[in-house]
This record gives sequence, C-alpha cells and structure tokens, in this order.
Amino acid sequence: MPHTASRWLAEGPRVGIRYFGYDDGPEFTARARESKDLHQPWLFPPDSADAYTAYAGRLIEDPTKAGFLVCEKDGGGIAGFININNIVHGAFLSGALGYGAFAHAAGRGLMREGLDLVVGHAFGPMRLHRLEINVQPGNAASVGLARACGFRLEGFSPKMLFIDGAWRDHERWAITAEMRACS
Repeated sequence: MPHTASRWLAEGPRVGIRYFGYDDGPEFTARARESKDLHQPWLFPPDSADAYTAYAGRLIEDPTKAGFLVCEKDGGGIAGFININNIVHGAFLSGALGYGAFAHAAGRGLMREGLDLVVGHAFGPMRLHRLEINVQPGNAASVGLARACGFRLEGFSPKMLFIDGAWRDHERWAITAEMRACS
C-alpha cells in the first residue's frame, strides 16, 4: 500500500511518521524477518501475523503507548518503528522510547530523521515534557542515534530489562522539551 503525504503526522525531507495500523502487518513482519541479523541480540520485533496483531493492538489500544512507523516518502515502505511506552500524564508528562530500523534502511539516516519527528510530535501535539531511551551499552547504533538526536546520558541501570533470556544492563538517555528548544 502506498504511503501518501496525507497520512503523515509529521514529515521530513525523506521520511514521514504515522501510527501503526493492523493492515501494516504483512510488510512489518516481512521486514522484521529480513532484519533478524541486525536486531538480535538487542531487539525482537514481531515476525508473524499473530505476534504483530498482538503487538500492534497494544500500541493502538493502550493509551499509555503510542506506536509510530517511520516510512520512506519515495515509496520505499516502512523503514523502522519508534514506540513511546509508559506514557504518564499529570505532573510527569513523560514516556519511554523504544525503536528499531529495518535492514534495508539501516545506516541511511532515516531513523535519525524519524526519531527527530517523533520527538517533535511528542513535545508538540502529545504535550509531553520528557522522553527517555534505555539502551544496552553494547548497542552502538542505538547509543549513536540517541546521542545524534540530542539525548543526554543520565545514568546506568543494572539488570533493568529481561531480554533474550537474561536481565540486561541499560544506559538511560533523556531529552526534555527545554533541551530540544535550545538545539
């Protein structure tokens, strides 16, 4: 299915972002299967129809989550995905980001452009104040993306998340609306 400009929540020169849809399953899961060598051991996106439906359903239906697809505007399809999880309103106005590029798009700067759009959307229409990214220290590509998009290293959390059968250490990177306004 072509991704038209009218579907973008925000767009840059090469990519647009839009929400996940159930009908994105076939393309998303095919890209996930093609990208296993890139993702593992860091990330395990859904690669079957049933797994995608459950995953997308949580992002679509749970108000504490927002899932965005980063899509190439030139018809290249889904380049990656960025999710805001654990969205808290009230005095906190915060969310935790997770993301992944697909192999055909990796290293091309598309995710940097997409993450910048998601951060702008989060601090604009979503009215959040702070976003945090938790990255395993050995995941150089994810650390580089966080740094390139203006996130600052705030700390280290030992054994923070259970991934691939073990509790994994993570670095905490964050950005606030004020930090973004200064960049």
